[in-house]
Amino acid sequence: MTEAEPTADATIRPLGPPSPVPPGAVRLYGSQYDMENPARLYGELREEHGPVVPVLLEGDVPAWLVVGYREVHQALNDSVMFARDSRRWNQWPNVPSDWPLMVLVGYQPGSILFSEGAAHQRRAEVMTDAMAEVDQFELRSRCERIADGLIDEFCLADEAELLARFANRMPILALAGMFGLPESEVPSAAEDVIAIIDGGEGSLEAYQRFAATLGGLVQLKRAEPGPDVASRMVHHPAGLSDDELAQDLLIMTIAGQDPTANWIGNTLRLMLVDDRFSLTLAGGRRSVGQAMNEVMWEESPAQNTFRWVTRDTMLGGRQLRAGDALVVCFAGGNSDPLVHPDLGTGAESNHAHFSFGHGDHSCPYPAPELGQVIAQTSVEVLLDRLPDVRLAVPPSELEWRPSFRVRGLTSLPVRFSPTIPVGA
Repeated sequence: MTEAEPTADATIRPLGPPSPVPPGAVRLYGSQYDMENPARLYGELREEHGPVVPVLLEGDVPAWLVVGYREVHQALNDSVMFARDSRRWNQWPNVPSDWPLMVLVGYQPGSILFSEGAAHQRRAEVMTDAMAEVDQFELRSRCERIADGLIDEFCLADEAELLARFANRMPILALAGMFGLPESEVPSAAEDVIAIIDGGEGSLEAYQRFAATLGGLVQLKRAEPGPDVASRMVHHPAGLSDDELAQDLLIMTIAGQDPTANWIGNTLRLMLVDDRFSLTLAGGRRSVGQAMNEVMWEESPAQNTFRWVTRDTMLGGRQLRAGDALVVCFAGGNSDPLVHPDLGTGAESNHAHFSFGHGDHSCPYPAPELGQVIAQTSVEVLLDRLPDVRLAVPPSELEWRPSFRVRGLTSLPVRFSPTIPVGA
């Protein structure tokens, strides 16, 4: 085991004085930010302002919203010009400590989310190598058992709320097994992760408990390694410290839980409201895989991420100053008509969306494949077990989470014919 490597950028400071508010800046919060159809909003902004839009975040803090596909690709691909370390931001003098988006931009020492260059690559390679050995057939089998067990809990009734009882629980239960968490600790760990993501009362205590759980997991796998992701990370030749390992496992869990849960929920919603999928759920429908890919283009669970400009440059015809913040909009890039596929005319296999990110800080391979196994198995098992499942409310009553970062429903109430538990 080696100590955590010091980063070469330990002295990073804000780059220059705060930039002035660009002319014509659009408020990206409040009533103007249409959570019912953000893709439409991004399209209107792109048409009016071009691929890079001057915006105001909460508290009228200026930034640039990148909504052009080419510009999103450039911002994510060039990690030298558009970097991840938020300490460069020239607006820090104008940002209060309780700023609503602080959880997304506040620098976290030692976190892979803000690491760059060789330090980031070292830790990302550990994740990649550890996940590359996951047996996807075994993962699917485990997910089938988990899904059956969750469905057994409510299948004797004739209704359920599928987010709380199914979609939000599937990913963390699958990840806990994949990471090698002792079975006795899985239920409490799952509750803590969901509480962390909900962000309500008790979320801080949940975070502290789960961080301690992962610290204990690292110690366990040092002493008793097994055929799991945590063991492979602990004993990787890169020799990450215990603190690095615990932090990276936490990031992997959170990054795997929320987007995958919303991928499941958004896919189920599409298949229940769209006639192309819902006319005959028992057979003859378009495939679950097609629905999942369409969701990634149209209702991407991941909506926005941040980057910071390292020196004066141009992007999308806009003059950017060193230290400016970019809100890189996955959903905006996906909806750009220059590349957006016609999903109704045989383009369902086009996977060139940004929903898994791109560049150095994208989801490390093979995380997207593993997430798809979890999500697709979840949806397929539920539709097989509850073939006549249908919405319990009109589609117009489904509400989206009021979130800047993610695209997901607040609830998904359904009805179905009661069925016998399988005893998974």
